[in-house]
Amino acid sequence: MATDGYTTSELMVSRAAKELKDGDVVFVGIGVPSLAVNLAYRMHAPGLCMIYESGAVGCVPKRLPISIGDPCLVTGSLAVVPMMDVFNLYLQRGLIDVGFLGGAQVDRFGNINSTVIGDYRRPKVRLPGSGGACEIAALAKRVVITIGNSKRTLPERVDFITSPGFLGGGREREALGLAGGPDLVITDMGVFRFDPQTREMVLASIHPGITLQKVKENTGWDLRVAADLTETTPPSPREIRIIREELDPQGIFLRTKAG
Repeated sequence: MATDGYTTSELMVSRAAKELKDGDVVFVGIGVPSLAVNLAYRMHAPGLCMIYESGAVGCVPKRLPISIGDPCLVTGSLAVVPMMDVFNLYLQRGLIDVGFLGGAQVDRFGNINSTVIGDYRRPKVRLPGSGGACEIAALAKRVVITIGNSKRTLPERVDFITSPGFLGGGREREALGLAGGPDLVITDMGVFRFDPQTREMVLASIHPGITLQKVKENTGWDLRVAADLTETTPPSPREIRIIREELDPQGIFLRTKAG
């Protein structure tokens, strides 16, 4: 969907990029996460340390990689290590500040499903599974989630917990010895944060042109709304130019262009 010269996807990338600070160590995925991290690197965080699952550490890609095995990740990297070392020596040691994740479903407590839709033994749809997502969700200091906003993608409870958020809410995550957790969820309608006590998702901002009623109608539970609800800041002309001309000029990741 295009709004005033930018698309919703571009808005999501811009908003995700704003979550990154100069000096953050970021576990980067392909797609919207990679766009967001590389946008932040160009806009306000030249000291970002990007780590890709394939083993590229401290990479500075001249173009957006099309996969975790793209050779552009190697040139200029601080190190190229085995995939196992990325998880053992960086993630499990607590060195990852931010991890970006997505999935088929995210529930009210930030749990992510990328395994099955429906009953596990007789699923309606079988999905790719975890990959490294479970470890990122469990061990990164902060997790940023991007997903579409519908009752199908935001149910009250996911059909299967592939990657842990705050599990059943409250202190259940901490009771299992898991620090960190999801920090915010960015959808195509708004931005959600988590109540520090109940750990439930709370709508913090709405994207321009979206009504509160529409967000509620497309969320699978009785949604809580922040008292200081704001409107999401649109991407700047410079951000739009970088996304379209430098990061994704062929529209590989963000196929919808503003009309």
